Amino acid sequence: MRANARLFWILTGFFFLLAVVYTVWSLLFDAQNLATTASITGSGIDWVGTVALTLAGVASALIAFYVGRTHSAQGGELPEDRIDAEIDDGQAEQGFFSPWSWWPISLAGSLALVFLGFAVGFWLVLFALPLLALAVTGWVYEYYRGYFAH
Repeated sequence: MRANARLFWILTGFFFLLAVVYTVWSLLFDAQNLATTASITGSGIDWVGTVALTLAGVASALIAFYVGRTHSAQGGELPEDRIDAEIDDGQAEQGFFSPWSWWPISLAGSLALVFLGFAVGFWLVLFALPLLALAVTGWVYEYYRGYFAH
């Protein structure tokens, strides 16, 4: 994780440097007046590119800060960060998943209908919400009944 934090800090500096270079370049070459006969703002700065590059630098700085803080809080090196680590060192429990379960597919379909209802018409949401409730209930209680009950 230390290497990831360093890479994101380097990327942050790159984006901020690029934002400055882009702003100076747009001032020098005045792309607004070259593209149109009359400039709207009159300044010649392409604000869209400048703001986009600056926000990319801010986002990269946030990720670098988070990864760095996570690395310092974990208390040790991850196997991915050690040169002498074996593949088995990074093997950990990833969670419990049911490969035979159809409930996640029904949940995804009912959520798709809910979001489609928000986009197309609210009446579709009213039909999709009971399907969503049924899919969530089925997924939560799939181990309480049937063949795989505990």
